[in-house]
Amino acid sequence: MSQLVLPCHTNQRGELSIGQLLKWIDTTACLSAERHAGCPCVTASMDDIYFEHTIRVGQVVNIKAKVNRAFNTSMEVGIQVTSEDLCSEKQWSVCKALATFVAHRELSKVKLKQITPLTEEEKTEHSVAAERRRMRLVYADTIKDLLANCANCVQYDLETRDCNHVVPAERTRVESVELVLPPHANHQGNTFGGQIMAWMENVATIAASRLCRAHPTLKAIEMFHFRGPSQVGDRLVLKAIVNNAFKHSMEVGVCVEAYRQEAETHRRHINSAFMTFMVLDAEDQPQMLPWIRPQPGDGERRYREASARRKIRLDRKYIVSCKQTEVPLSVPWDPSNQVYLSYNNVSSLKMLVAKDNWVLSSENNQVSLYILEDDKYLSFHMEMSVSVDAAHAFLLLSDLRRRPEWDKHYRSVELVQQVDEDDAIYHVISPAFGSDPKPQDFVILASRRRPCDNGDPYIIAYRSVTLQCG
Repeated sequence: MSQLVLPCHTNQRGELSIGQLLKWIDTTACLSAERHAGCPCVTASMDDIYFEHTIRVGQVVNIKAKVNRAFNTSMEVGIQVTSEDLCSEKQWSVCKALATFVAHRELSKVKLKQITPLTEEEKTEHSVAAERRRMRLVYADTIKDLLANCANCVQYDLETRDCNHVVPAERTRVESVELVLPPHANHQGNTFGGQIMAWMENVATIAASRLCRAHPTLKAIEMFHFRGPSQVGDRLVLKAIVNNAFKHSMEVGVCVEAYRQEAETHRRHINSAFMTFMVLDAEDQPQMLPWIRPQPGDGERRYREASARRKIRLDRKYIVSCKQTEVPLSVPWDPSNQVYLSYNNVSSLKMLVAKDNWVLSSENNQVSLYILEDDKYLSFHMEMSVSVDAAHAFLLLSDLRRRPEWDKHYRSVELVQQVDEDDAIYHVISPAFGSDPKPQDFVILASRRRPCDNGDPYIIAYRSVTLQCG
C-alpha cells in the first residue's frame, strides 16, 4: 500500500496521525493474510511497535506486508513501513510490526496451507515466527509474573526533576464513547481492528496532553491483544489515564469495553494497551516532564506497574532489539528478562542456521564441518548422521548433566536453576587447557524446543549468562 499524506491525515504537529497509520497498517496486513488464507481473516493481536520517524504532509507512506508463517488457523504477518519524500527522493524506515491474524470461515473449519520460505530472510522469519508465537501464547502470564517480580524493586528518577510541578493522575483521565457505524466495520461486519486502535490512540493522546500541556508524540505501543469482537451498533467505551511520568517519557494505559444497549450492565472487554509518549521541541529533542501524583489504591498500583514495565521494555530492547554484534558475551540473568533471554537464545541460533553462505571446510568419518565468516565472528556448523530416533537424541542432548559422559570438554555439570519446562541454567566446569592450570567454568542458559510443526527441527540453544552472588 502507498498513501500520500494529506492535511486530513495529520495531527496538531502537522505529522501523520499514528491512528491513521495504524488503520493503514491493519488494512495492508489483512489483505496479505486473506490472500494467503483465501477466506476472511480477523486481527488477533499486534506486537510491540516502536516508531523511529514521523511523517509529514506531502510525503508518501509505503507499507509492505507478507505472511511469515502459517499455523493451523492463525498466521504471523510481518509489516514494514517506510516513508518517502517525493521532492528529495529520500526514504527512511518508520517502523516494523508483527500482526497475528486468524482465518474464519462460516461453514467449514479452516486449515491454512503452509508457507515455503525461499530466501534467507524468509527462512529466518519463518523459523523465528514459531518462537514468537510461543511468547505470545504465554504473554499475559509472562507479564503478570514479571510485574510481580520487579514491581517492588523499581528505581525512580525524581531526583533530577522539579517535584514542585506535580500533576494529579486523575486530571489526565479520559473517557470517550464511540458508536460503531457501517463505515467503521470491515467486510465481515466486525469493527475494523485498525479503527479500534486509532480510537485508542486518540484518547491516549488526550490523556498525555493533559499531563504535559503540549502536543505529545507517540513513540511506542505495547502489544495490542483483541480479546473479543465487536459489531456495527456496539458502543465502545474507551478509557485512558497516564499511569506514570518519567523524566522524558510517560506511559498511558488504554482500555476498551463494548456494550450493545444502554440498559446493559455487562460490558465486554475488547482490548487494552500501553502507549509511551514524549514531548519533543523544535529540534526533536525530548523535554522534561512534570511529576505525576497517583491516586491511592489502583492508581498507586498502576504507577508501580508502569515503572516495572519500563524496566522490562529497557531489558527487552537491550536483549532482543540490539544488533548481534552489540550483544555482550554474557548477559546478567534476572527474572524480569528471562523470557527475552530465552527468546534471544533460540532465535539467534535459528537466524544463524538460516544463513545461506555456509562453506564446507572438511569431511571426516561422516562428519561435515562448515564455517561462516560474518562480520567479526567465525561460526562453525557440524553435521553428522546417527542411527538414533530424533526425539530420543533430543532428550539425551538437552540434559547437560549427561554431557560429561561423552564430551571430554565437560568435566562436570550442575543444574543451578530449572527456569521452566524447556529452559534451565547450568554451571559447567571444563578441564584446563594449555599452560593455564586452572579449570574453566561457565554459567549457561540452555533452551530446548520441540518441533512446532512437521518438518521443523529439534532445537537446543546455549548462551552464557551471569548470576548474582547470593
